Amino acid sequence: MLCLYVWFFLGLSGAAISNLQEKQTDFGMRVFSQVAQNSKGSNLAFSPYGVATILAMAQLGAGGNTLKTLNAKLGFSLQERGMARQQRLLQRDISSEEGVELASGVMVERKMALEKGFRRGLGKAFQASPHQLDFSRPDQALDIINAWVSDHTAGTIPSFLSSGALTDETRMVLLNALHFQGLWKVPFDPKMTEERLFHCTNGSSVPVPMMRLTHRFKYGEFVTPDGVDYDVIEVPYEGESLSMLLVSPFEPEMPVSSLSSELTTQRLQQWRQEMRSVKRQLVLPRFTLDSEVELKSILIRMGLGDMFNLAKADFTRITTEQPLCVSKVLQKVKIEVNEEGTKGSAATGKGSIDYMLMTDSIQYLLYGSQAAGAVLFMGQVNQPQQH
Repeated sequence: MLCLYVWFFLGLSGAAISNLQEKQTDFGMRVFSQVAQNSKGSNLAFSPYGVATILAMAQLGAGGNTLKTLNAKLGFSLQERGMARQQRLLQRDISSEEGVELASGVMVERKMALEKGFRRGLGKAFQASPHQLDFSRPDQALDIINAWVSDHTAGTIPSFLSSGALTDETRMVLLNALHFQGLWKVPFDPKMTEERLFHCTNGSSVPVPMMRLTHRFKYGEFVTPDGVDYDVIEVPYEGESLSMLLVSPFEPEMPVSSLSSELTTQRLQQWRQEMRSVKRQLVLPRFTLDSEVELKSILIRMGLGDMFNLAKADFTRITTEQPLCVSKVLQKVKIEVNEEGTKGSAATGKGSIDYMLMTDSIQYLLYGSQAAGAVLFMGQVNQPQQH
């Protein structure tokens, strides 16, 4: 077993949402590619869907050049006619999948007035209504936010924000929570799990519990434009509308980051079309991924720096009472994969301060087997014995 990408996609059908779905997927995977370049040789769990969603929530409150830049980099605008409805339909279809739960929350300083258009946009796109908090008591506000996240992630994320994350200058926190728990269509037999060597990208080999299953899987072999050979295998969950994709280079010394050029919806569609059902013995490590990634520097590198600059950011469609800018974009992710299936929860949050707009997110990994699919989560496993 070599190092691998662990990809989960949620495949959704319907022409009405396919364009928005594709744009969000492409943007999220571009961010993941940047994060992966900074995480060579390490475990990583990330939510492309989460980062695209939280920036789309910010987009609803952006104006001027900030809005133009977000539109250009995201590839879509929820402020355009009909797009908020498409976002709502996308979330509805995700939520309708077995084992998946989604919720959005808006925590607002009780003394701050929100623009009516922003309120309407949040309600129409994310079915979220403002909940007033007293940020002059940041510890109390933090407890309320963490309780909301815990409630909407089945208690798996009890402490979304750490002490000191909020101050008495905080004005708003936007939240998007996701919980997923799925059983494999064909579970691994625990009696077949045994310690075997896992080859890491640093050249070492470590003994880890390896699950083993012989079954018919959709499988394909591919090559990158740079000549890196790799294979893709799909492991479905019960109901078969959700599944995990495992992507691994053939060569043991080849890092999974060498596959970053493959992170496009077009490539995913090619995999879907070319994979065939074959009988294979799948050997997969039991693993838990637990990641925390600060995305500010990466988003600045991708051309979104102005929204972090108080002098240049324009979020007047959120409020005209005071200037806002983004101060932080943080993503926390955890996922557990074992013989029975996959369990995970996620929360994406964004907070605004009178001179800052802070974004935090917690995600898990998830994949669906239809069409291209909205990529909710993806990750890489280089050292399965580490969390």
